[in-house]
Amino acid sequence: MQQTSLFTLESSQAYEFSNRRIVGVDEVGRGPLIGDVVAAAVILPEDFELKLKDSKKLSHQKRLELAEQIKHQALDYAIVGIGAQQIDELNILQATLLAMKTAVEQLSISFDQVLVDGNRCPNLNCPCEAIVKGDGLIASISAASILAKVYRDQQMDELHKLFPMYGFNQHKGYPTTAHLAAIEKYGLIEGYRKSFKPIRQTYESRARL
Repeated sequence: MQQTSLFTLESSQAYEFSNRRIVGVDEVGRGPLIGDVVAAAVILPEDFELKLKDSKKLSHQKRLELAEQIKHQALDYAIVGIGAQQIDELNILQATLLAMKTAVEQLSISFDQVLVDGNRCPNLNCPCEAIVKGDGLIASISAASILAKVYRDQQMDELHKLFPMYGFNQHKGYPTTAHLAAIEKYGLIEGYRKSFKPIRQTYESRARL
Protein backbone atom coordinates (compact mmCIF):
# COMPACT_ATOMS: atom_id res chain seq x y z
CA MET A 1 0.00 0.00 0.00
CA GLN A 2 1.31 3.44 -0.90
CA GLN A 3 1.12 6.01 1.90
CA THR A 4 0.09 8.69 -0.59
CA SER A 5 -3.19 6.85 -1.17
CA LEU A 6 -4.18 7.93 2.33
CA PHE A 7 -2.86 11.47 2.27
CA THR A 8 -3.77 13.66 -0.66
CA LEU A 9 -0.94 16.20 -0.46
CA GLU A 10 2.43 15.57 -2.01
CA SER A 11 4.18 16.21 1.29
CA SER A 12 3.58 12.65 2.43
CA GLN A 13 5.37 11.22 -0.57
CA ALA A 14 8.15 13.77 -0.39
CA TYR A 15 8.87 13.07 3.26
CA GLU A 16 8.17 9.37 3.55
CA PHE A 17 9.34 7.92 0.24
CA SER A 18 12.83 9.35 0.04
CA ASN A 19 14.77 6.42 1.54
CA ARG A 20 14.74 8.12 4.92
CA ARG A 21 13.38 6.80 8.17
CA ILE A 22 10.92 9.38 9.50
CA VAL A 23 9.63 9.86 13.04
CA GLY A 24 6.19 11.41 13.33
CA VAL A 25 5.42 13.27 16.57
CA ASP A 26 2.19 14.71 17.94
CA GLU A 27 0.75 15.68 21.32
CA VAL A 28 -2.59 15.90 23.06
CA GLY A 29 -3.77 17.45 26.30
CA ARG A 30 -2.51 21.01 26.30
CA GLY A 31 -5.93 22.46 27.10
CA PRO A 32 -7.34 20.25 29.89
CA LEU A 33 -7.28 21.30 33.53
CA ILE A 34 -6.11 17.93 34.84
CA GLY A 35 -3.85 15.06 33.88
CA ASP A 36 -0.85 14.66 31.63
CA VAL A 37 0.08 16.39 28.43
CA VAL A 38 0.94 13.42 26.23
CA ALA A 39 3.24 13.07 23.24
CA ALA A 40 3.81 10.10 20.98
CA ALA A 41 6.55 9.36 18.46
CA VAL A 42 6.03 6.76 15.71
CA ILE A 43 8.16 5.24 12.97
CA LEU A 44 6.10 3.47 10.30
CA PRO A 45 7.38 1.02 7.70
CA GLU A 46 6.94 1.89 4.04
CA ASP A 47 4.55 -1.02 3.54
CA PHE A 48 2.18 -0.23 6.41
CA GLU A 49 -1.51 -0.97 5.95
CA LEU A 50 -3.37 1.59 8.01
CA LYS A 51 -6.28 3.82 7.03
CA LEU A 52 -5.06 6.83 8.97
CA LYS A 53 -6.40 10.32 9.47
CA ASP A 54 -6.28 13.08 12.07
CA SER A 55 -7.30 11.48 15.39
CA LYS A 56 -9.90 14.21 16.00
CA LYS A 57 -11.79 13.03 12.91
CA LEU A 58 -12.08 9.44 14.13
CA SER A 59 -14.65 7.86 16.41
CA HIS A 60 -13.54 6.64 19.82
CA GLN A 61 -13.87 3.01 18.76
CA LYS A 62 -11.95 3.56 15.53
CA ARG A 63 -9.11 5.23 17.43
CA LEU A 64 -8.89 2.23 19.75
CA GLU A 65 -8.75 -0.16 16.82
CA LEU A 66 -6.14 1.89 14.97
CA ALA A 67 -4.01 2.33 18.07
CA GLU A 68 -3.60 -1.44 18.36
CA GLN A 69 -2.86 -1.74 14.64
CA ILE A 70 -0.28 1.05 14.83
CA LYS A 71 1.48 -0.62 17.76
CA HIS A 72 1.55 -3.90 15.83
CA GLN A 73 2.81 -2.45 12.53
CA ALA A 74 5.12 0.35 13.67
CA LEU A 75 8.86 -0.18 13.49
CA ASP A 76 9.05 1.65 16.80
CA TYR A 77 6.94 3.95 18.94
CA ALA A 78 7.00 5.71 22.31
CA ILE A 79 4.34 7.47 24.39
CA VAL A 80 5.26 9.93 27.14
CA GLY A 81 3.10 11.82 29.63
CA ILE A 82 4.20 14.89 31.58
CA GLY A 83 2.16 15.35 34.76
CA ALA A 84 0.55 18.37 36.37
CA GLN A 85 3.45 19.13 38.72
CA GLN A 86 5.94 19.50 35.88
CA ILE A 87 3.39 21.41 33.80
CA ASP A 88 3.05 23.90 36.66
CA GLU A 89 6.81 24.15 37.07
CA LEU A 90 7.69 24.52 33.38
CA ASN A 91 4.47 25.97 31.82
CA ILE A 92 2.35 24.03 29.36
CA LEU A 93 4.37 24.87 26.24
CA GLN A 94 7.68 23.75 27.71
CA ALA A 95 6.07 20.64 29.21
CA THR A 96 4.66 19.77 25.79
CA LEU A 97 8.05 20.19 24.13
CA LEU A 98 9.62 18.06 26.87
CA ALA A 99 7.07 15.29 26.27
CA MET A 100 7.87 15.35 22.54
CA LYS A 101 11.62 15.36 23.13
CA THR A 102 11.41 12.49 25.61
CA ALA A 103 9.21 10.42 23.30
CA VAL A 104 11.70 10.77 20.44
CA GLU A 105 14.63 9.96 22.72
CA GLN A 106 12.92 6.78 23.92
CA LEU A 107 12.88 5.29 20.42
CA SER A 108 15.27 2.38 20.18
CA ILE A 109 16.00 2.30 16.43
CA SER A 110 17.85 4.82 14.30
CA PHE A 111 16.08 7.41 12.15
CA ASP A 112 16.87 10.29 9.83
CA GLN A 113 14.38 13.05 10.54
CA VAL A 114 11.63 14.08 12.95
CA LEU A 115 8.38 15.66 11.74
CA VAL A 116 6.28 17.37 14.41
CA ASP A 117 2.68 18.48 14.16
CA GLY A 118 2.29 22.22 14.75
CA ASN A 119 4.70 25.13 14.53
CA ARG A 120 7.38 24.32 17.11
CA CYS A 121 10.04 21.64 17.36
CA PRO A 122 11.48 20.29 20.58
CA ASN A 123 15.21 20.67 21.18
CA LEU A 124 16.61 17.57 19.50
CA ASN A 125 20.06 16.54 18.31
CA CYS A 126 18.70 15.58 14.90
CA PRO A 127 16.92 17.22 11.94
CA CYS A 128 13.40 18.28 12.93
CA GLU A 129 10.67 20.09 11.06
CA ALA A 130 7.34 21.41 12.34
CA ILE A 131 4.37 20.98 10.00
CA VAL A 132 1.14 22.86 10.64
CA LYS A 133 -1.81 20.44 10.46
CA GLY A 134 0.70 17.66 9.95
CA ASP A 135 -1.65 15.11 11.53
CA GLY A 136 -3.75 15.35 8.37
CA LEU A 137 -0.79 15.31 5.97
CA ILE A 138 1.87 12.93 7.22
CA ALA A 139 1.08 9.31 8.03
CA SER A 140 3.49 8.89 10.92
CA ILE A 141 2.25 12.11 12.56
CA SER A 142 -1.32 10.88 12.22
CA ALA A 143 -0.32 7.61 13.86
CA ALA A 144 1.34 9.52 16.70
CA SER A 145 -1.78 11.64 17.22
CA ILE A 146 -3.91 8.50 17.56
CA LEU A 147 -1.58 6.86 20.09
CA ALA A 148 -1.35 10.03 22.18
CA LYS A 149 -5.11 10.59 22.13
CA VAL A 150 -5.95 7.01 23.13
CA TYR A 151 -3.38 7.07 25.94
CA ARG A 152 -4.73 10.29 27.44
CA ASP A 153 -8.37 9.28 27.03
CA GLN A 154 -7.63 6.05 28.89
CA GLN A 155 -6.02 8.08 31.64
CA MET A 156 -9.21 10.12 31.96
CA ASP A 157 -11.34 6.97 31.92
CA GLU A 158 -9.31 5.57 34.82
CA LEU A 159 -9.73 8.82 36.72
CA HIS A 160 -13.47 8.63 36.07
CA LYS A 161 -13.61 5.23 37.78
CA LEU A 162 -12.13 6.79 40.91
CA PHE A 163 -14.10 10.06 40.78
CA PRO A 164 -17.23 9.50 38.65
CA MET A 165 -18.93 12.66 39.90
CA TYR A 166 -16.53 14.82 37.84
CA GLY A 167 -17.49 13.32 34.48
CA PHE A 168 -13.94 12.82 33.21
CA ASN A 169 -15.15 10.18 30.75
CA GLN A 170 -17.18 12.87 28.99
CA HIS A 171 -15.16 16.10 29.02
CA LYS A 172 -11.71 14.42 29.28
CA GLY A 173 -10.52 17.14 31.64
CA TYR A 174 -11.30 20.11 29.40
CA PRO A 175 -12.86 23.20 31.05
CA THR A 176 -16.47 22.57 30.03
CA THR A 177 -19.38 24.07 31.93
CA ALA A 178 -20.14 20.68 33.49
CA HIS A 179 -16.52 20.20 34.56
CA LEU A 180 -16.27 23.63 36.15
CA ALA A 181 -19.57 23.02 37.97
CA ALA A 182 -18.21 19.73 39.33
CA ILE A 183 -15.08 21.49 40.60
CA GLU A 184 -17.27 24.08 42.32
CA LYS A 185 -19.38 21.37 43.94
CA TYR A 186 -16.80 18.72 44.84
CA GLY A 187 -13.54 20.65 45.06
CA LEU A 188 -10.13 19.79 43.64
CA ILE A 189 -8.43 16.41 43.55
CA GLU A 190 -4.81 15.51 42.94
CA GLY A 191 -3.69 15.99 39.36
CA TYR A 192 -5.21 19.38 38.63
CA ARG A 193 -2.90 21.91 37.00
CA LYS A 194 -2.59 24.66 39.60
CA SER A 195 -1.08 27.13 37.13
CA PHE A 196 -4.18 27.04 34.90
CA LYS A 197 -6.46 30.00 35.55
CA PRO A 198 -9.69 28.24 36.67
CA ILE A 199 -7.73 26.01 39.06
CA ARG A 200 -5.50 28.80 40.33
CA GLN A 201 -8.57 30.91 41.03
CA THR A 202 -10.19 28.06 42.92
CA TYR A 203 -7.11 27.60 45.11
CA GLU A 204 -6.86 31.34 45.74
CA SER A 205 -10.54 31.70 46.66
CA ARG A 206 -10.36 28.79 49.11
CA ALA A 207 -7.17 30.19 50.65
CA ARG A 208 -9.06 33.41 51.49
CA LEU A 209 -11.76 31.54 53.44
